Amino acid sequence: MVNGESIELKNERCITGIEELDLQLGGGIPTGSTVLVVGSSGSGKTTLCMQFLINGAKKGERGVFFTITEPLFKLTKNMESFDFYDKKLIESGMVNLIDLRIISERLGLDTEKYTVEDASALLDILRDIADELNVKRLIIDSITALCYRLQTPEMIRDFIFKLGSSLAAMKCTTLLTSEVPPRKFQYSQYGIEEFISDGIMFLGDIERKGDLIRTFQLVKMRGAAHSRTKSAMSISSKSGVELAPLLKSRE
Repeated sequence: MVNGESIELKNERCITGIEELDLQLGGGIPTGSTVLVVGSSGSGKTTLCMQFLINGAKKGERGVFFTITEPLFKLTKNMESFDFYDKKLIESGMVNLIDLRIISERLGLDTEKYTVEDASALLDILRDIADELNVKRLIIDSITALCYRLQTPEMIRDFIFKLGSSLAAMKCTTLLTSEVPPRKFQYSQYGIEEFISDGIMFLGDIERKGDLIRTFQLVKMRGAAHSRTKSAMSISSKSGVELAPLLKSRE
């Protein structure tokens, strides 16, 4: 449906706070988008997502980080080494960290395998939490682990589509981390997530003279004219994720 509100939402941007990424996006991620952040273990997915969440909180946009693969104490311990991380934002409720495994246990769900009813109950909980907290930024780390529990392609498709639609209506921008094997140019384990998502950020690496250089590429982003050029990505305790032009090898 085309109306004033939908046009306004389409033109709004959710600023990531990562300068070069916002430039590549033409100002930020279109508000209400569901974006896959794809990469192998150690590629920087969780750091990028947390930086996105913290940067939003500093602008007054409340966020929530749902983790499935990492205990909360380990997540916070790893993030405390970064200058962008602000514990006060956690304490004030501007950034909320929630372990989905604990929620599943409290709902009486099988934490390893969800039925259709289980998936529906979990979806309702996610939406209720996002609505109650009035969040504008939401992370699920990782959608791969969640999809593993959903079992069938139909359940995966239904879950991501309904989650994305309901969060977009709330003007909530969502990042879903997606685990893929190293050196594989694929976007998900199940081949479904990328078709339902509005955007794909691919975190990879290239080898040069025995060194692995992290890379970043915007594969797609609906509603935004964006660069698809592969960039060099660095992660430092001072600045977190930074992007820079990828210099061509002379070899």
